[in-house]
This record gives sequence, structure tokens and C-alpha cells, in this order.
Amino acid sequence: MSVRRRVTVAASAGLAAGALVAGLLVTPALAAAGPTTLPTNQYTLSANYHQFDAVNSALVSTLGTAAVHTVMDNANHDRTALPSSFSIGGLSGGFRFDSADNSDCRNYPQGITTSRDAVGTANSGNYDGHQLVLVSWYTRDACGGSQERSRITLVDWDATYPNKYRKVLLVQPTGTTSAPDFKDIPIHAGGVSWYGDYLYVADTGRGMRVFDMRKILKTNTGGTADQIGRQSSTVYYAHNYAYVLPQIGTITSNTTSGTNLVWSTISLDRVSKSIVMTEYTCQSGCTSYPNRAPRAIRFPFASGATTFAASTTASQALKLPWYKLNGVASHNGRWWFASSGQKQLYYWTPAAGPTTYSWVSAAESISYWEDSTNPDLLWTLQEGAGNRNVFAVKQATYDG
Repeated sequence: MSVRRRVTVAASAGLAAGALVAGLLVTPALAAAGPTTLPTNQYTLSANYHQFDAVNSALVSTLGTAAVHTVMDNANHDRTALPSSFSIGGLSGGFRFDSADNSDCRNYPQGITTSRDAVGTANSGNYDGHQLVLVSWYTRDACGGSQERSRITLVDWDATYPNKYRKVLLVQPTGTTSAPDFKDIPIHAGGVSWYGDYLYVADTGRGMRVFDMRKILKTNTGGTADQIGRQSSTVYYAHNYAYVLPQIGTITSNTTSGTNLVWSTISLDRVSKSIVMTEYTCQSGCTSYPNRAPRAIRFPFASGATTFAASTTASQALKLPWYKLNGVASHNGRWWFASSGQKQLYYWTPAAGPTTYSWVSAAESISYWEDSTNPDLLWTLQEGAGNRNVFAVKQATYDG
């Protein structure tokens, strides 16, 4: 089914003069300066897709796998509608998680990708029979505590299916082939990209962790909420989750000059067949984040593949004039950057230069939604507890 079956189209009156953003008519403003180029040969990736092959094979043999359509057939949470008070220019549709997830102070949504990233526009963007929005989360050990694990949420976005979603825990394989095990992955999961069968999750200080959506494992929902991994030869717990997605490999980032990249968020560009990333940094005064100009880097996939080569050199590298960036997207030579700190969305092309738009608070990642018959969209979300709107806007509203 087309996304149009699920969306509520926002009023378009007045968009020629400006965008209705958060209830206000805002005219886009030209930014003072745009990005500048950096040497691409300073930024490389090293890819290993077979890091956990032996243990993963043993886990699959022991636990069995669940296809994505099976996970969604067993979806056990109801998504809800966007609040009537939510308004932003070009709004196409969206949802909220259930009341418990919307207000949870231990779990925070971060990255966003969709089955349109995974497969494109073919078959209305369905992966294994479902049109899906996928959101990555990190979990704290207490409200305001330390990061202790991460997960994804698979959300049905299709009129054929109920308004359901299911949580899947991300795990790292451990143990041996005779006693396979897994453990939590305590990363921020600030960005996520789904390409083919592979899911790429940003690992802030390293690069990306890779998962295979064909290898979701079935686990026992018993035990206690703090139990994780192998309990006996046949019983595996996962904090009461019914499904876990084990890591299959790692994409390691290398910088030959200057400081290492901070992988704050990522996004897929299907046109150039690449992943783009950017950094959350501060202009000054931050203690937990770098105080310097951020960078945005593009890394191409291997030719004709949904994987990276063993070694990959960046195909584009930019130094950015904007700060506190939690979202990035690129498509057909165009770029978007979302600043949670400034509540602004920056649009830029090398030819036209930059444009600045007012944006939502607590903004997170961006995913570009291609559509062969309807307007292309930008999907994004807000992380703040009690205000977790996941929504799509027409990209043409924010293209300069």
C-alpha cells in the first residue's frame, strides 16, 4: 500500500511564501555561510561482516530465527496518532508510540530509517510484506543513569496491517560454538540505516555496527527483567524481549589527519548508494561533546552491493558551519541537517547554497523516503519524553 493510505496531508496554503512550522508562518532565511570541502582521502572505513559468523551460526541453530513478517504478526504495542496540536510545514503524517513508551525516562528514540531505504519504491516499499518505519533506541539503567543497552522498534506503516509495533533487542554475540551466548550493546544508537537486508547502527566513537534483518533470533520471555543471554543449553533470556537481533560485524572508522570522527547520526542516500554521517559538536562551552566545527562525510557502498568493501575511502567530506546536529540526510546532491540545539533545519546544495528553516525541539535523525507516485518525504522524530512525535514532511517544503 502507498504511504498515502496512512497519511493526513497538511494544508498547503501559503507555502509559496513560507512554511507553517510549529504553528507559525516562517519564511526560510538564507544562511550566512555554507559548508566547505575537506580532503576525502583522510577518511576511510574498514569493514568486517564476518566477525561473529561461528557463534551466530550456533545461535541460529539453537534458537531459530523469526522473519520480519513473523515479528510483525506478533507485534504487541499500539502506535497512536499525532496530537492535534502538532503542526509543522509540509506535514504528511506520523504517529506516537504508546503512552508508556512516549513518557519513558529510561528509553530514548534516536535513529530512524524505513523499508523504503531497504528496498526503494518497488512493491510500495514493502520488506517481507510490510511497509515499515524502524527507530533505534538507547536504554539507561535508571532515569538519568548510564547507557546500558540498545534496541530497535519495527512499526507497521501500511493500511493493510494494524497500527502495531514490536521491540527487538540489539545484542552482541559472545561465548563459543558449543556454548553460544550474547550480551547487551550499550551504545547511543544515534543513527540507523537499513539497506537491503543489512541494518547499520551508529556507534559514536567507532563507526557502525552491522546487523542482518534475516537473522532475528527467538528468545524466552521468562526470567527477570535484568537477565540477558544463555541460562542453559536451551533457555536464553533477553530482558523479557521475545526477539533479539545479533550483530554480525563492525564498520570501523579511521581518520588519518585531525581528530577522529564522532558518529552522532547517519542516513542512507539511495541515489549515490552511500551512507552519510555527521557529528554533534558545540561552538564552545560543552564538556561532554567536542567544541569544534562538525564534519559530514559520505562513504560509498561497494559497487552493486548493500555492503562496504573491506576498505572504503570517503567520496565527499564537508566542514559544517552549524552545531548540535542530530540529523542528516542527503539525496541527489542535496543535504539536510537538523540541529536540536538551534531548533533549525539547514538545507544545502553546492550550487544554491544554504537555507535555514525553523524546526522542532529535541530533533533527532532524518530518513529520506522516495516515492514514485507521491511527493518524496523526510521522516524524523523527537526524543523528548512525553513529546515523541515521529513524523514525515514533504521534502519539497524544505528544499530551498
